Amino acid sequence: MAHMKLSGLRDNFSLLGEKNKILVANRGEIPIRIFRSAHELSMRTVAIYSHEDRLSTHRLKADESYVIGEEGQFTPVGAYLAIDEIINIAKKHKVDFIHPGYGFLSENSEFADKVAKAGITWIGPPAEVIDSVGDKVSARYLAARADVPTVPGTPGPIKSVKEAEDFVAQYGYPVIIKAAFGGGGRGMRVVREGEDINDAFQRASSEALTAFGDGTCFVERFLDHPKHIEVQLLGDNYGNVVHLFERDCSVQRRHQKVVEVAPAKNIPREVRDAILTDAVKLAKECGYRNAGTAEFLVDNQNRHYFIEINPRIQVEHTITEEITGIDLVAAQIQIAAGASLAQLGLLQDRITTRGFAIQCRITTEDPAKNFQPDTGRLEVYRSAGGNGVRLDGGNAYAGAVISPHYDSMLVKCSCSGSTYEIVRRKMIRALIEFRIRGVKTNIPFLLTLLTHPVFISGDYWTTFIDDTPQLFKMVSSQNRAQKLLHYLADLAVNGSSIKGQIGLPKLKKNPDVPHLHDAEGNVINVATPPTAGWRKVLLEQGPAEFAKQVRNFQGTLLMDTTWRDAHQSLLATRVRTHDLATIAPTTAHALSGAFALECWGGATFDVAMRFLHEDPWARLRTLRKLVPNIPFQMLLRGANGVAYSSLPDNAIDHFVKQAKDNGVDIFRVFDALNDLDQLKVGVDAVKKAGGVVEATVCYSGDMLQPGKKYNLDYYLEVTEKIVQMGTHILGIKDMAGTMKPAAARLLIGSIRAKYPDLPIHVHTHDSAGTAVSSMTVAALSGADVVDVAINSMSGLTSQPSINALLASLDGQIDTGINVQNVRELDAYWAEMRLLYSCFEADLKGPDAEVYQHEIPGGQLTNLLFQAQQQGLGEQWAETKRAYREANYLLGDIVKVTPTSKVVGDLAQFMVTNKFNSDDIKRLANTLDFPDSIMDFFEGLIGQPYGGFPEPLRSDILRNKRRKLTTRPGLELAPFNMQDIREDLETRFGDIDECDIASYNMYPKVYEDFQKIKEKYGDLSVLPTKSFLSPLDVDEEIEVTIEQGKTLIVKLQAIGDLNKATGVREVYFDLNGELRKIRVVDRSQKVETIAKPKADAHDPYQIGAPMAGVVVEVKVHKGSLVKKGEAVAVLSAMKMEMVISSPADGQVKEVLVSNGNAVDASDLLVVLEDAVAPVEQ
Repeated sequence: MAHMKLSGLRDNFSLLGEKNKILVANRGEIPIRIFRSAHELSMRTVAIYSHEDRLSTHRLKADESYVIGEEGQFTPVGAYLAIDEIINIAKKHKVDFIHPGYGFLSENSEFADKVAKAGITWIGPPAEVIDSVGDKVSARYLAARADVPTVPGTPGPIKSVKEAEDFVAQYGYPVIIKAAFGGGGRGMRVVREGEDINDAFQRASSEALTAFGDGTCFVERFLDHPKHIEVQLLGDNYGNVVHLFERDCSVQRRHQKVVEVAPAKNIPREVRDAILTDAVKLAKECGYRNAGTAEFLVDNQNRHYFIEINPRIQVEHTITEEITGIDLVAAQIQIAAGASLAQLGLLQDRITTRGFAIQCRITTEDPAKNFQPDTGRLEVYRSAGGNGVRLDGGNAYAGAVISPHYDSMLVKCSCSGSTYEIVRRKMIRALIEFRIRGVKTNIPFLLTLLTHPVFISGDYWTTFIDDTPQLFKMVSSQNRAQKLLHYLADLAVNGSSIKGQIGLPKLKKNPDVPHLHDAEGNVINVATPPTAGWRKVLLEQGPAEFAKQVRNFQGTLLMDTTWRDAHQSLLATRVRTHDLATIAPTTAHALSGAFALECWGGATFDVAMRFLHEDPWARLRTLRKLVPNIPFQMLLRGANGVAYSSLPDNAIDHFVKQAKDNGVDIFRVFDALNDLDQLKVGVDAVKKAGGVVEATVCYSGDMLQPGKKYNLDYYLEVTEKIVQMGTHILGIKDMAGTMKPAAARLLIGSIRAKYPDLPIHVHTHDSAGTAVSSMTVAALSGADVVDVAINSMSGLTSQPSINALLASLDGQIDTGINVQNVRELDAYWAEMRLLYSCFEADLKGPDAEVYQHEIPGGQLTNLLFQAQQQGLGEQWAETKRAYREANYLLGDIVKVTPTSKVVGDLAQFMVTNKFNSDDIKRLANTLDFPDSIMDFFEGLIGQPYGGFPEPLRSDILRNKRRKLTTRPGLELAPFNMQDIREDLETRFGDIDECDIASYNMYPKVYEDFQKIKEKYGDLSVLPTKSFLSPLDVDEEIEVTIEQGKTLIVKLQAIGDLNKATGVREVYFDLNGELRKIRVVDRSQKVETIAKPKADAHDPYQIGAPMAGVVVEVKVHKGSLVKKGEAVAVLSAMKMEMVISSPADGQVKEVLVSNGNAVDASDLLVVLEDAVAPVEQ
């Protein structure tokens, strides 16, 4: 059987005879659109392309394709403006027709004339018609001849700004400066009263010259809130003209159309008829031939004004095709070949419309950054489809590189249907179906636009986008899957970057969630949370009654610390939300009788952001939803909130309110020095928020030791003041685990005897191995609540074992806890210890020396890790000795975060420098101490019981710091929450009150977390094994990103190293679709000359918003600039962009010069605080 080439199928069906070869002098989507109609007419097609466009899709859609000139001969845009070169290609390859598309040379009469003189048929109006209508000045003359109204404007092109100023003097502001040639919004500037008309004229002229090869401009009066209506025209070579009805192109930005509608929705019939009649009249007046568009403005009084005729096919011609059923491009070609309108069946009375159509231009622009064009590689491209959806695209496919040299349009989406509302909804559906990753797109903006009430009504106008800032409050595509792949790819190439991780998890599978059983042995369904629990009492009866019922409980309640202090003490606070949420439903049932779950605050807050890259507020909300029946308790550091130093009181109030609103019930409030003025700040904040106050006294050392500073009298005195302050519950916090059983009996018994109605809650650590005994005695002595941890998360520096305590209390005291359920729950946490084994501290058993060194449980593991990191691991015994000495140097202080850190820092300082306590006292006035020690002695942490040791305090501070004698917060100005909100919104987009609270606590940590989230998305959804260890090749995991949405990810391969760039390509299957991620291998040293990048979150670093060429640098080193002032002008994607300063400041450094090529985010200008002038 003979095989025929596909192109040969068209040979016997040519409608145009032997002249059937067409060249399209354009690029991108419009050549492809034209090729399709040409192929339907059995024509052969020819594409041309610049060297930079050699991978462009339009080249592949043609039967033949040829490069324009030699490499480097033309600029990327200049290649498509090279008239003689294009005609030579056409002649050389025996082309019969040239179609110019739109843009580039489509309105260039010289090109049309030369094409005709070369014996090639020009698809478009002849050169003389282009001259008569093809610029806006000539169009005004045409309108005058045809007696069609126009907007007042200069009678001809202007050559100087003086002529523009003269026009303003006569007609007033606002005015618009327009390029006489071209369109697409380029070379246009609106100037309002008070604005710089000279700069606008220069920018418009320069931009027009770059885009169209002619910088001629004219000026006309600018109409406020007009509609932009255009009429599609077709004229044959025999004087016949028809219209194909109108399109509403009012939805524009920078005079560039964004969304078009056909027909116009809200134009009165008589106005529509008048416009259509005038359009045909204008076309006949100038002898128009082929396709063109007559454009009008309609003011708010329904008066229409002719603007111009565009002598070419328009971008939005597709929607006219959809409502009329007429192929405009095919008609263009056949008219150029000699067909009459009648022969084509295009008589006016036979042309009708059906329904509506809407076109959206999907561009690679970032609406959140003033629509700055984005460039790069399309990592993912998945398009829409279905009934009534038409796509016209160019380089739209996965792997395509979006060039900075050309227009940012990626694909046109046109939807059609019977009514405007049906089409609007169809377009929304289609846009949502798109998946485009690797570059920013305007789809989020288009969705916001299409759902705005003004668009729904159809009453939009040409500046609707500029006049409606709420359009920029968009629901952006989260790009979750692709961001997660970037994290997994980096992990595969570079390994884990989680601080403190040593090795990989020992657990190589997903942990099993155990089943709970009821008394009959039936499996309990944990999918439905239980209703029983102490939180029900709290919600129904309030904090005071809740505390009363806790006190009246006939037994001792338990609080489980597994979700906070236990993993802080044993696993460096690294347990993730994913694993807590997995066991949460089971926990809600197993511990339904518990007093509370300690799950938030303290170190878990900043560690979540700092090391786990999670939002602590999201953790709180997630767990609260899964465990609605058990109260949640958090650790609040008094006047510090969850920070390590004092903050303004309003910051504490604000933070506590957010914590309460998001799920915290009980607030364990403490001060690291038992400074009651500091403590009261936190207590008052909890009262205002409506939470349960557990004001806490911190227990320090062994109170049984004779002569101990912190003895029974001290604790009773502090308790008395706390009771006077007002608390629902008294907390006793033994951070080091130094409360011996006898001390527990004496202290708890004494408080109980003095305050019989006061609920008492005791917390300890099992560092010495005596915690079970101590808490048993505490319960027997009158404690209402004691803290425990699940067996596998207990002991050592954590809390006592829950099962061990239950056994100790068995037969004596009721706890309300089901022992069997706790045992079953423990199976999960046994696997967690294996999963987080890479964060385990090297502790072998209890440390009875804790009674001497008094290191808090959580700090003991951290201090050991820090000592190992600093090469002091072999001197661990020396570090513990130094810790004790440091404590006494500081005055024997209460040691809880942050004071425990002060003692630890001083101890490490002593070990590192081989100092003893005598050395410190002797050399204090000559040494440079760590900041934490300076902060302590200054009084920034508070006032220690018994005062600061002198003369050591004076020697250490010298003249470097002051000596505070009052609460630090009293000297701090309140935070301006509104200013903070506006700053964060400017830098990070949508934020809420929780973001503000996080920033107030830890500004730098929050900023770094936002950068990680921007890069990798929400990492909390990843299974922990896949978060900490690389996937194996062919390993498949499931990642649930939200309810009902699961990603199936498989690592396929890791590519070889590109030695020139240091990059590896990592290949994944994502839901069966191949994804390729490029990752820099940080283990490789590659010599590259890298331009510094601007930090997008630093207003003093001004970067290039997109790739392009620097046209003009407007500042120099030392220049003073105001916010919004221009610092440079960039040319890219055929437009000029003024780059403005985001802040007031002084130019510290300029890193570019005129003519430099830059990539997106390249650092251009660095600012610094302005130096005040020196007074003479």
